[in-house]
Amino acid sequence: MSKARRQVQENLKHVDLVMELVDARLPLSSRNPMLDKIIGTKPRLVIINKKDLGNELETQKWVHYFEKQGILAVKINAKEQQTVKKLTKAAKEVLADKLERAESRGIQNKAIRTMIIGIPNVGKSTLMNRLAGRKSAITGNKPGVTKGQQWLKTNEALEILDTPGILWPKFEDQTIGLKLALTGAIKDELIPKDEITIFGLDFFSKHFPNELQSRYKLGDAELSMPAVDLIVLLTKKYGFRDDYDRFYDLFIKDVRDGKLGTYTLDIVGELEDEDEIHGDD
Repeated sequence: MSKARRQVQENLKHVDLVMELVDARLPLSSRNPMLDKIIGTKPRLVIINKKDLGNELETQKWVHYFEKQGILAVKINAKEQQTVKKLTKAAKEVLADKLERAESRGIQNKAIRTMIIGIPNVGKSTLMNRLAGRKSAITGNKPGVTKGQQWLKTNEALEILDTPGILWPKFEDQTIGLKLALTGAIKDELIPKDEITIFGLDFFSKHFPNELQSRYKLGDAELSMPAVDLIVLLTKKYGFRDDYDRFYDLFIKDVRDGKLGTYTLDIVGELEDEDEIHGDD
């Protein structure tokens, strides 16, 4: 990770704009808190990817949240065809003043050079392939698939420098680690599956109870059970006997596969009373 940070810092001078890629299911927790220090005053565009997996209402709240921080944010599904035009338009909006100055000096249609930065498994490789219009980047479902750096040119006047995913060395807030683990952003073995499942059940019971109730056919009384008791109940209900690991695997897979519907683990409203927000100085 230290090497990746150095690579980013060394290449900042070659780009006009930094595109920060985050996961719509956790728009704040999937940001690297060291990024502000790394990129400094370089213009930035936040790309909220996987909008098809995130709760639409919450995703829109995050767009407004970033705008209040003075950062333009766009929501995308990197698999969609219109992604290239959408990001090109947003990049030009962020760099409007710079592009206008270039045109005043007679430089027309200047290509925008940008760097895509994000923690592992937020969809960088899929986005790179969409922007380049070909299978140029290695894609995969596991964190850390992209190992090196490469420049790609789109058909929309964007030149993109890919970078490896940069994850911070440790989580100051254990909840962030649980959120990342539940969505598969970090390796499964880093946090015990029982802790991930308890967190997930508690979260869905509070924020998306209807989806939890519908998926597991729960009555109102069952839905109000403590997570530990609910795990025992559902483990037996699925015929797993005392093999709780089988239910942990089932639940985590259901969440990641969208079987509990769209969801957002970072809730904008929960930030209102916090004195210090993760990722902001």
